[in-house]
Amino acid sequence: MLLILILLHVANAALDEPVQTWKTLDGSPPRVIARGGFSGLFPESSVYAYQFALSNGLPDVVLYCDLQLSSDAKGFCRSGLRLDKSTTISKVFPKRDKTYKWGTEDIYGWFAVDFTADELENNVTLEQTIYSRPSTFDGVMGMYKLDDVAGLHPGDIWVNVEYNSFYKDHKIRIEDYLLALPKEFPISYISSPDISFLKSIGGKLKGKTKIIMRSLYENATEPNIMKSYGDIMKDLNIIKPFVSGILVPRHFIWPTNKEEYLLPSTSLVKNAHALGLEVYAAGFANDIFASYNYSYDPAAEYLQFIDNPDFSVDGVLTDFTPTASGSIACLAHTKGNALPPTINDERPLIITHNGASGVFAGCTDLAYQQAVRDGADIIDCSVRMSNDGVAFCLSSADLTTSTTATTTFMTKVVTVSEIQNKSGIFSFDLSWSEIQTLKPDLNGPYAQAGLKRNPAAKNAGKFLTLPEFLDFAKTSNVSGILIEIEDASYLATRGLGVVDAVSSALVNASYDKESNQQRVFIQSDDTSVLSVFKKFPKFERVLVIDPVISDASKPSIDEIKEFAHAVMVSRGSLVRVNGFFLTGFSDLVEKIHDANLTLHVGVLKNEFMNFGFDYFADPMIEIATYSSALATDGIVTEFPSTAAAYFKSPCSDMTKNLSYSIYSANPGSLEKLVPLGALPPALPPAPVLEPADVIDPPLPPVAVSSPPESTPKGDEGASAPSSSPSICLLVAGIAAFLYLSSH
Repeated sequence: MLLILILLHVANAALDEPVQTWKTLDGSPPRVIARGGFSGLFPESSVYAYQFALSNGLPDVVLYCDLQLSSDAKGFCRSGLRLDKSTTISKVFPKRDKTYKWGTEDIYGWFAVDFTADELENNVTLEQTIYSRPSTFDGVMGMYKLDDVAGLHPGDIWVNVEYNSFYKDHKIRIEDYLLALPKEFPISYISSPDISFLKSIGGKLKGKTKIIMRSLYENATEPNIMKSYGDIMKDLNIIKPFVSGILVPRHFIWPTNKEEYLLPSTSLVKNAHALGLEVYAAGFANDIFASYNYSYDPAAEYLQFIDNPDFSVDGVLTDFTPTASGSIACLAHTKGNALPPTINDERPLIITHNGASGVFAGCTDLAYQQAVRDGADIIDCSVRMSNDGVAFCLSSADLTTSTTATTTFMTKVVTVSEIQNKSGIFSFDLSWSEIQTLKPDLNGPYAQAGLKRNPAAKNAGKFLTLPEFLDFAKTSNVSGILIEIEDASYLATRGLGVVDAVSSALVNASYDKESNQQRVFIQSDDTSVLSVFKKFPKFERVLVIDPVISDASKPSIDEIKEFAHAVMVSRGSLVRVNGFFLTGFSDLVEKIHDANLTLHVGVLKNEFMNFGFDYFADPMIEIATYSSALATDGIVTEFPSTAAAYFKSPCSDMTKNLSYSIYSANPGSLEKLVPLGALPPALPPAPVLEPADVIDPPLPPVAVSSPPESTPKGDEGASAPSSSPSICLLVAGIAAFLYLSSH
């Protein structure tokens, strides 16, 4: 029954797919090797992990087992010599800890060699060891035997023997165990970092099992020939006589510099292929940082290894089977594909959020240039005003969020309650010439949790005035622009007419003319602002609905139709979440479409901390969800390249008959597997949108008198006590994880 439940993404079809050319050793597609199954979601080497790897991966996915043996020589799959790091064994058998010498080290813990198979199988359960992954399945599943893995009937099993010498010291021979396995077990690969073991078992195996040299890190020493693994990989003739290939950490192939940017690839893959050796790359995981070059898109990393002009590895060892599978089946060899048109709802619009603000500081020339290169349909400008009336693009009126203002204008720190509750340095308190002295400041939403964005370009780029933005857009190949207007009522009290500034700039740039082919979206959370733009029939008006809603009453939708052609909602208004598990979709999109309105959703980000577990830490699965399952009309993203890559792939077209595809998330499917009581109580539903939430008072006239006084920071009623840096970092990390619940 469980296998029936979890077959969420399987496509069984008679296929008509183009034959691709690969730069692997034999020209066939790279293999996906599932390390302990789908260990990015479930405890590694658990029954759920292996079953999900089979049901959510390519048809020829390889199941990888790190072999451990019990005291009675029964084989279990579990990585790491110490079982207490990833199981409940220390709680179940608290007095059975030991200290053993292995190599030159004394290792303390609980070890498989001290327990019978019956003790391990019937008493010990598994735990998650990576804290960004669900802990809700801890203590649910027992240790899984190699026999159990074979019982799932995979096409291929990969057995890794990491600790052969340790078991030999305890009079347990892994070689004898492997040679005695039933012939019907599909053991297609055996790997080890131990050259002596590889030579020995390779000479005794019959059949097509491949012997693979697993390389540890460069400076580690292979104990039999006393050479470092780095040196062995530079002289593959040492191992060529007795192996079919090598399994290496991925940085052996694509190294990075100390700033975590990619260096040129090494010649390892080409050298190995020249000798007839296959190359498998290890260490892939969606929730582990790799390089800033990938912009937190895990598929981009796989493509670097399998779809570059010079070579392809022969397989990838991964914790996230679906992403590796999608990269091979859907995304490889598609860079030259054209984006499908957006007409006839073939796909949603790719709308930027402050340009490609995941790569460069938002609303800078570089962010907009990158967005155009990345394939954005609509580029956006959130309009701010300087105190001398210059309209320019910036993500927030508070300059402290995206500029270096705090280094120069601390005397300008004030609290403006009409804008935000916290203090800041606001654009309307500085002249344009003063703002031009500032540098952009690229800060991602999870920077304090360690996930920075492109630090080499942290302060790169320049800010654009609204006319400069319009000039850039007109000369680019984008389909249109989106102009967002916020805080118009407050700015009017300061003598700043942002609505008039936007109207004039658009007219001066001839965007109001029918001859202009680019679409123009005017976006605001204020219906009075949108009303002003009714006089421009060419412009499409977008009402921002914020905060999260659970539903919208028909009268409220009728009111929206009076002011807008489209709505912009946050992700939390479309997808319900409990404890990072998706529990369901709202019917808001259907209701909006029934009213002949369109719907945009955002803001999409690539960082893995941004996702519910059902998205598998993969931004493309979220894009597929909003595109295919929810049928939104536009996705607002800080990483337009990721969205464009998805829509260029054949897998974005769900009408195609493909062997594998990138499917949308299935709310509730994982939640059903969570033990009773493991999730927190469900939060009460978000409010329902009513007409009173839609209609705003008329805009006040633009004042000529002196502006209202802001509250200096020092006069705030109460200030928070200072915190140590470590506490601040902890709070920031917790806040980042909680962010998903409200967005």
